[in-house]
Formats: sequence, structure tokens, C-alpha cells
Amino acid sequence: MTRTAHYEIGDSEARNSLSALMVRVEAGEEVVITRRGRPVARLISTNAGHDRVAAKLAADALLAVTRGWRLDGMTVNELKAEGR
Repeated sequence: MTRTAHYEIGDSEARNSLSALMVRVEAGEEVVITRRGRPVARLISTNAGHDRVAAKLAADALLAVTRGWRLDGMTVNELKAEGR
């Protein structure tokens, strides 16, 4: 998962610029809202980090390995026996 850049803003300024903050979040940026210099909230996209297609492909690949597929010509048990 790639890490998104984040932008920090004070709570009083955030109240006055919510629309602009939402535009930043929709563009993939993370917004951290602070109070007296301490982070208190984080705005992120509802789609942040959830790529269902990539997750499904990864799960299918793992299942395929358990069904006897090979890595470098070796089964999972052979790889475990070698300590890999």
C-alpha cells in the first residue's frame, strides 16, 4: 500500500475550509486536523487503501500456492523444509 502525503491544519481553520479539505481528500491526500499543535483527527478518502481487485488477485495467488502450484519449481512443503 502506498503512503499518501498528508496536510496538517488547525481545528479552527479546518472549520472554515471544510470544502477545500474535502477536495484534497478526494484527490488522495490525507488531512490531519490539530488542536494546539497535537493531532486529533484524520480525514481520509473512503476508498483509501481498499483495492478490491488487487486484494482478490493476492488471495487467489495464495490459494493457488496451497493447491500445489510451485515457486521456483518447488512446492510449499519443499520450500518450508529448506527453511525458505
